[in-house]
Amino acid sequence: MKQQYLTVTALTKYIKKKFDVDRHLKNVWLQGEISNFNHHSRGHMYFTIKDENARVSAVMFASSNRSLKFKPENGMKVLVHGDISVYERSGQYQIYVSSMEPDGLGSLHLAYEQLKKKLNSEGLFNEEFKKPIPKFPEKIGIVTSPTGAAVRDIITTLARRYPHTKRVVIPVSVQGEFASKSIADGINEANNIGDFDTLIVGRGGGSIEELWAFNEEVVARAISQSTIPVISAVGHETDFTISDLVADLRAPTPTAAAELAVPSLDELHKQVEVTSHRLQQQMKQKVNTLNERLNSLRNAYAFKYPVHLTRQKEQDLDRVVLQLNKNIKQAVHMKKQNLNSSYDQLVAHSPSNLLKEKRNQTNYVTEKLNQVMASNHKQKQHEFNTQIEKLSILSPLETMKRGYSIAYNENDDIVKSTKSVETGGLLKVSFTDGQVVSQVQRVEERDDRDGE
Repeated sequence: MKQQYLTVTALTKYIKKKFDVDRHLKNVWLQGEISNFNHHSRGHMYFTIKDENARVSAVMFASSNRSLKFKPENGMKVLVHGDISVYERSGQYQIYVSSMEPDGLGSLHLAYEQLKKKLNSEGLFNEEFKKPIPKFPEKIGIVTSPTGAAVRDIITTLARRYPHTKRVVIPVSVQGEFASKSIADGINEANNIGDFDTLIVGRGGGSIEELWAFNEEVVARAISQSTIPVISAVGHETDFTISDLVADLRAPTPTAAAELAVPSLDELHKQVEVTSHRLQQQMKQKVNTLNERLNSLRNAYAFKYPVHLTRQKEQDLDRVVLQLNKNIKQAVHMKKQNLNSSYDQLVAHSPSNLLKEKRNQTNYVTEKLNQVMASNHKQKQHEFNTQIEKLSILSPLETMKRGYSIAYNENDDIVKSTKSVETGGLLKVSFTDGQVVSQVQRVEERDDRDGE
């Protein structure tokens, strides 16, 4: 029997139909942890729901996730609701999520914390960006519902505390699906008008769902971008919204916002009275001080006896003039002495005098040098003559003048002995007036004993 083979597509379609008709796979509630989260550019969310032992693919289309108050993240524990089916292209079963809630934490609270963290990282809560609230505003814009109790409380409080301020209500929706956009548009409209000194943005108390519009990012950014200072007045004292954190000033209630926006006219009158009273007291004290000083001057000696004082001052002036003249003369005398002393020192150290003194010293030294040189020359001349005489006495020439002669051999060596003379050899005999060359005919040696 021939086997019939199924295509993969046919098998996948069959399995998908089984999933789609199984009532146990409809309205499935799952508890797990998100992983592999991917928010597609078209708005769809793709992720995995897992626990310790298993995992299942999940998809949440944009039409379903648009109402989410929080942003899903990897690692987040969630509760999801949807249908189980098969994605034919991959043959993989997955859950098509229609709703999602944080596990153990409300979605609104989670959304609040996520937006708070985001805006704080951008610096929207920084005190350095807060604008000061004008002390005496001329015109205040009230961005709130025109029919709620909050607007009546604000207007009544403003009129009671500071009736000079003009009050303009900018009606917006403060609750419902489109409330956040309405509030943001109201803030932007007030900035476009441009003649408001302060904006009060808020509403009366309510549940977190009723106040949620003031936790939306669009409202927070409208407040942050406002060029007009904003006072946030949302709910009761225990309520705290994102708008409160972004606003330039947070008021616990709408009534408190009005009290913070304007001064109290009664309190200003009291301050004026207190200031006026203090000013009067200070003026009285100042007048009393000046009167005392005036009386003191009236009783002064100079005003009672001006003639006596003038005479005394005239004498004092004469004494001072005399002393001044004396001091001037002494000063002139000392200056002259100093001048004469300086002149003497200048003359003593004059270049001409120094030159003359040096010239005299030079002449004296020159004369002494000439004397020493003459004496030395005379002494050296005498020593020279003495040496000449000694040389003359010892000179062979002088000996020869007395009849002596000197004999030289052929090599011009002096002949000192007959032993160095040979018969037939030449002998040169030097006299004072010349030389005789002779040949030796005979050599006769003398016996030293013959001469004894």
